[in-house]
Amino acid sequence: MPSTLKALITGITGQDGSYLTEFLLAKGYEVHGIVRRSSSMARPRIDEMTRNAEIYQKKLHLHYADLDDVTTIRRLLLKIQPREVYHLAGQSHVAVSFEVPESTCQFTAMGTLKLLEILRDCDPSPRFLHTGSSEIFGMPASAPQNEQTPLRPVTPYGVAKAFATDMVRVYRDSFGLFACNAICFNHESPRRGESFVTRKITRSAARIKLGLDRKLSMGSVDAQRDWGYAPDFVEAFWRMLQLEKPLDLVLSTGKLHRVRDWLDVAFKHVGLDWQQYVEFDPRFLRKADPQTLVGDSRLAETVIDWKPRVSFEELVQQMVDAELKSLSDLRPPLCS
Repeated sequence: MPSTLKALITGITGQDGSYLTEFLLAKGYEVHGIVRRSSSMARPRIDEMTRNAEIYQKKLHLHYADLDDVTTIRRLLLKIQPREVYHLAGQSHVAVSFEVPESTCQFTAMGTLKLLEILRDCDPSPRFLHTGSSEIFGMPASAPQNEQTPLRPVTPYGVAKAFATDMVRVYRDSFGLFACNAICFNHESPRRGESFVTRKITRSAARIKLGLDRKLSMGSVDAQRDWGYAPDFVEAFWRMLQLEKPLDLVLSTGKLHRVRDWLDVAFKHVGLDWQQYVEFDPRFLRKADPQTLVGDSRLAETVIDWKPRVSFEELVQQMVDAELKSLSDLRPPLCS
């Protein structure tokens, strides 16, 4: 693939952004990432790339801009002229969206609309992918969910994502943009933020094993989701933008697991029984918890030849192993 291909990524310092950057660099792309001005200078997910003199400012470039900074983003697009734009940025924590609903909608919903307006004026306009979410389905009347399932969000985050998803469709149909939605069900990795329950579990299993913690406080352990592996998903993002015509695709594993399954696999991996260490804390209960969110990705399998490769058990074990490696230096000294 020619090295002249350029891609722009919003949310490049996040879980998906970091994996997508690695994937595109391996494909020979020149990658540009938008970083919030208020963002911390510590960017552990992409540090290895930005510290590499053969990559940073040669194949990988970072630019400061906020999603609502229309002038700066427009200027960047005119300067870079990317072939592909991957829009991954936004407030992505469902529980936090109840605490900050206005900013969630401002960045997740309106940020996407402002970006679409800029792309509408580009000539030629780049191919555009927006990462949607299974949260747009909320309390679905049927399972599994596919591209035709009605949107019934029940969280501020879900509402914001539903707005953005529909706007992408509107701009595709009304203005002819190559714009598509990757409707992603939950996907995790060792790079998942520590505030997410999946990372909380794998981190606690490792910390308890190493003697750094004694207990793990949890809300409901019966909540269930369709969980996949983040690097599998970012490959699907790229495949979607290589299609002849844009379309929306559900990306999922098609398998439901409960939070207690994370506990089972994570603690068993370190030789512990989670029921001896986990205690219930009502503070962690969701105000509104979607039920039976499980995806049907048969269209993605047909159109982009995509299937998730990493199993649920492999995902959890990989995350625990990553925690053990990062925490091993913190192990308390052995008593003599």
